[in-house]
This record gives sequence, C-alpha cells and structure tokens, in this order.
Amino acid sequence: MALITEQDRFNPDTIDNCVVGIAADVGRHDSGMHKHQKAQLLYAPSGSMNITLENQKCILPPTRAVWIPAGTCHCAVMTNVVAYRSVYFDMSQSAWQDDNIRVIGVNPLLRELIERMAFWPWDMPYSEQKALVDLFWQELKTAPDENLLLPIPSDKRLEPWLNQLDKEGHSPLPLNETALSIGASEKTISRIFSRETGMPYQAWRQQWRLMKAIELLSEHKSVTTVAFELGFSSDSAFVSFFRKQMGSTPSAYIKRPL
Repeated sequence: MALITEQDRFNPDTIDNCVVGIAADVGRHDSGMHKHQKAQLLYAPSGSMNITLENQKCILPPTRAVWIPAGTCHCAVMTNVVAYRSVYFDMSQSAWQDDNIRVIGVNPLLRELIERMAFWPWDMPYSEQKALVDLFWQELKTAPDENLLLPIPSDKRLEPWLNQLDKEGHSPLPLNETALSIGASEKTISRIFSRETGMPYQAWRQQWRLMKAIELLSEHKSVTTVAFELGFSSDSAFVSFFRKQMGSTPSAYIKRPL
C-alpha cells in the first residue's frame, strides 16, 4: 500500500525496503517534530507546506521538493489541501550521499519519477526499483536549488518576538522598530542575526517576506492582497522586490513549469 489517509499512522523505518513511497491528499495537518532513519524527499504537486527543520524553516510551494537527510528533526504543517508525495531512502544502500537540506525545483522527469516511486508497493523488490532509483539520483544531483530556506536565530531574547511572527504572520518591522519591540539595542539585534543566521537583519527580513509571499501566492491570493499583507507601498514595489529575489514575477513563479 502506498496511498494513505490523514488518519493512517505511518513510520517508514518499520518497512524493510530500500525505497518506500507514500501518497496522500491532506487538508489541515501538523506532523509534529519527528525524525527517521531513512532520508526523505517531500514533494507537493499542489498546495503548499511550511516545514520546520533544525534551526531553519522553509516554504514548499507547488512543483518544488525538499531533501531531508536521515536523522534530521523536522515538522511539516499543511493548512490547505495538499497533494502530498513522500519517498524515503535507506541511504546505507546508496552509493550517493547528500547530508545537506535542499529545496529544489522539480522538472517533468523528476516529477514523474517521484510520482512513480510514491505509488510503489512497499514489498516491491529492490531489483525492480534499481533502474529508476539510479535515474532519480542523477536528476536529484542536478536539480536547481531554490532560495526557500530561512535560518532561525536561537537567542532566547528573540523567542517571544519570533513566536509572535509565527502566530500573526505580519511582516517583520525595520530594525529600529524591531529593536524597540524586543527591548534590545539595534547593535545587539544586528549582532545576534549575523552570528546565528549568517545574515544581516535586513537580509533576513527580506527572506522572511519572500517566503511568506510564496506561501500566500500558493494559497491563490492576489498580488494586491499579498503586497498589502506584507506591508509593501504598492503592487509594483512588491513585484519589483519579488523579481529581484526570484528572477520572475510572482504570478509567473507560481505558475512556472520546470
């Protein structure tokens, strides 16, 4: 069985096979923080997912996938109907290794490979899987990386502020206003972000806005609505920001075939 429902309990580590795939249509779902011994490729041909990883977050819009190495703690949250595909790999049986979390574009060939593997019977012999799995590794290695990861600072002074961002979804304010909200100096906030995220605060803020924009666009909200919700002065200012970050307009990015 590879097609599951929201109510099914599933643990890929209990299935003794090198490649294990699942497919489901999921509405509102929170997987909770967990990890498994197998590596995972998570893909959403429709809908979007918010994924929390170890000190990182990512947004997974349609036609993108995330590679999660074995043993990585993660949580997937879905708030709208998502066509969910997940393929798990026993990396001890693989000649290729990648221990980096990656968000990648999915071209038509990789999409078809994921779709095929997601529906494989769980007792399918590896000898029958190997040819397509080898092709999958080739496509995965050359898949383009997408700028959809956001490092999260762990300093306790920022925790209430980060929780409020998660809860309300409003765009982070400029540095001077954020410093007042947190109750620390601008210099202190800047040092925390540079040290713990590798990004200046303003760059982190822009990455947060980009990922939130993709999430809202994936929910079929208009450019005008997204621009307003994220505090841009106009639609054109938002489109210009998005094009600079992603190389295309918001509408073209969401609809883009790879």
